[in-house]
Amino acid sequence: MVKEKSAIFIIFGGSGDLAHRKLYPSLFRLYKSGFLKDHFAVIGTARRPWSDDYFRETVITSLKDYFDDDEDVMKEFAKHFYYQSHDVNDSEHYIALKNLAAKLDDQFDCGHNRVYYMAIAPRFFGTVAEHINSEGLKTSGYNRLVIEKPFGRDLDSACELNGNISKAFPEDDIYRIDHYLGKEMVQDIPHIRANNPTFEKAMNNKYVSNIQVTLAESLGVEDRGGYYETAGVLRDMVQNHIMQIIGAVASDEPDATDAKVIHQHKCDLFGSLKELTPEQVDKSFVRGQYDTDKLGEKKSYREEDKVASDSEIETFTAGKIEFESKRWSGVPFYVRSGKRLPDKQSRVDIVFNDKVADLGIRANTVVTLLIEQIDGQSILINGINYKDSGQDFIKFPEEAEFNHAREAYESLIIDILSGNRVHFTLWDELRSTWKYIDTIRERWDSQTPEFPNYISGTMGPDAAEMLLERDGNTWIWD
Repeated sequence: MVKEKSAIFIIFGGSGDLAHRKLYPSLFRLYKSGFLKDHFAVIGTARRPWSDDYFRETVITSLKDYFDDDEDVMKEFAKHFYYQSHDVNDSEHYIALKNLAAKLDDQFDCGHNRVYYMAIAPRFFGTVAEHINSEGLKTSGYNRLVIEKPFGRDLDSACELNGNISKAFPEDDIYRIDHYLGKEMVQDIPHIRANNPTFEKAMNNKYVSNIQVTLAESLGVEDRGGYYETAGVLRDMVQNHIMQIIGAVASDEPDATDAKVIHQHKCDLFGSLKELTPEQVDKSFVRGQYDTDKLGEKKSYREEDKVASDSEIETFTAGKIEFESKRWSGVPFYVRSGKRLPDKQSRVDIVFNDKVADLGIRANTVVTLLIEQIDGQSILINGINYKDSGQDFIKFPEEAEFNHAREAYESLIIDILSGNRVHFTLWDELRSTWKYIDTIRERWDSQTPEFPNYISGTMGPDAAEMLLERDGNTWIWD
């Protein structure tokens, strides 16, 4: 039975695309399921001078893009929504926000619980957090600060941002969103490992040849050219999403249930990242930028809106990541992500060597975990040969328990309201991954790439294939 939760959501950037495209539909799903019912309210803030009624209309309009529900249900849901025009630098606006939240807390009996959601530009995170603290918005219930990526653009800026936020909120109250950690397949990876002893026994450098993580997109940057010019795929996908997927696949003790234990194992893993010299960056990482397609019908990256005509920003990267831990020393983690590839794919390919036959498994078996469901499949297992018919190499939960119906943001909002920090990113993890990524970025910034260097609709630059071929390996998805 679903247990109803109580809270006031204060969404900074409540008029924006993220709120209407992701947050409000997710909150509506929770409303329909009973997880949110009578004891919640949402305050949207932004600079626009909207009324409550107009704000509610925008919410209902956004829901109609995703749901076929009776509009009366949507209107009942929208009655919990309120709007306040807000200047993030104006202390008086925070006092008005505090008074409105207190009024709604009494009206909806929300238990003095607050969720402060930063759906705004990262440059405002510190300012808003400081004002929440200084203007006394915190209450006697819980006060949880939710932050969207990007969390900084390098180690120095991330440290500065974290320092500003930490003055106002303790680490235990900070929820850094990485929406890939809300995907059910990523959340299920530790459970799959913990519930399959033979599979888990094989998950180390004795039996694993290599592990491959691919996050591929068939689209270009679309309307995100301005953002991509400041980020690139290395910052946008590798530093956060890919690293966190590796954390789920490779951390020790996957059967742990305590958030602090789980995060400590992830911190240990990322702390063992093998440092790169500039010369090793050249050898271990590849970057690319898409050109038009073979027919010349699609824009190249440099022709996209808000993109410089001589841009040196990468839309593709592939690399070999190594760890110096006892468990994974010597095992390459090949990663790649890019725009305008042949298809959309989010997957992990675990390639076992011939020694895995000692465990009763066919040599060179490949286990593929599909991060996003494709044709009804979540796990693909190639080349399985059971030594003992009574013991499978890998089992996964029954369909009723293992489905992808829940959206990532819906799952993460449930965790926020429940105080479950397992599927969020801690500062110590970010510090290690930023330090690693900065080494690559600094090397690339000192060189001039020959862009564009791959045709839209292909698998990226040829160097991405050569990266594995030098080690005697190949990409599983090609």
